[in-house]
Amino acid sequence: MSRSGILEQMREAKDRLCVALDVPKLAEAESLVRELHGSVGMFKIGLELYSAEGPRAVERVRELGGRVFLDLKLHDIPNTVARAARVLTRLGASFFNMHASGGSAMLRAAVDAVADEAVKAGVERPGVLGVTLLTSVPADVLHDELAVSRAVPDHVIALARLAQDCGLAGVVASAQEARMVRNACGVGFTIVTPGIRPRDAALADQRRVTTPAEALALGSDYIVVGRPILDAPDRAAACRAIVDELAGALQAA
Repeated sequence: MSRSGILEQMREAKDRLCVALDVPKLAEAESLVRELHGSVGMFKIGLELYSAEGPRAVERVRELGGRVFLDLKLHDIPNTVARAARVLTRLGASFFNMHASGGSAMLRAAVDAVADEAVKAGVERPGVLGVTLLTSVPADVLHDELAVSRAVPDHVIALARLAQDCGLAGVVASAQEARMVRNACGVGFTIVTPGIRPRDAALADQRRVTTPAEALALGSDYIVVGRPILDAPDRAAACRAIVDELAGALQAA
């Protein structure tokens, strides 16, 4: 492969890595973005940081040049979610998400609100993602506590198809179901995968996990990595190692 081809592959690999800003203060998030902006493609802002700092967290990451995946997992009545979706659209996040289990009326209301608000505000339309099943939920919890009779893969695929039918850009799903989601929903349907752990990393509270290379091989478009990077003694080096692994997976594909 030519040098330009290698560089392009590395850029694509970097763009597929999303670092979770799972910190409680905006100052910490700003420090991470400054440190890692050149090494990753996107930053995830979840409930902890957003609850502490609100929309300013999204605005600040964008001011520092970072793309944002806003991981708030909306789940409410259709009107409430649609109104929230309008607000999030104006913030300029590249993606935000909601629980696909909220049903078709909620999902369609959000998609319609995003499309309308993006035009009104003159902003780029964010990709709306449906959360299928949290990677912390194993089969026994799904069946015994949540009273869902379907097997995990069948449940995830059903929710992914529902999300696609309602006009969502993609889903958040474990890489263990990514290939089945890709087969069910086709090319162009975005799959974002959390629960990514390098082989030597601790699982913590995640259960259904995969390595970065495995996730890409199974069909994921983006991977979300938190603690293995945030807790690393050299965070930039941890990012580079993951990007190198992703580039190797892309070359092998």
